[in-house]
Amino acid sequence: MNRLEELYEATQQLETLLSKDVNVNNREQVIEKINTLVEKRGKYMEDLVPPYSESEKAMGEKLLVLNHHIQEKLNVLFEDLKDEMKQVKKQKKSNQSYSNPYKKMEAIDGMFMDLKE
Repeated sequence: MNRLEELYEATQQLETLLSKDVNVNNREQVIEKINTLVEKRGKYMEDLVPPYSESEKAMGEKLLVLNHHIQEKLNVLFEDLKDEMKQVKKQKKSNQSYSNPYKKMEAIDGMFMDLKE
């Protein structure tokens, strides 16, 4: 068995997982699966040591292309998460200002200063 076959299979699983639609309902499970596959790939990568045969070099080139696609999809997923976190933060701030509308109006408007000593 080729040393890169297990790594290639794990990479393909990760790519197919990221190709599926990720929404709010299944995001947590998808992220958990992504983490386990990334850890598995990391272990396989640690076991790789040169020299490589010609077939391993060819499979390595395929892995690089797959890795590029995976990185793009992970970046999209990360950006979606960041946007949703910003939206939640904005909504939380809006809810706080609705529940206490005069919180920002703490001014020193009616202060009395005694100038006599």
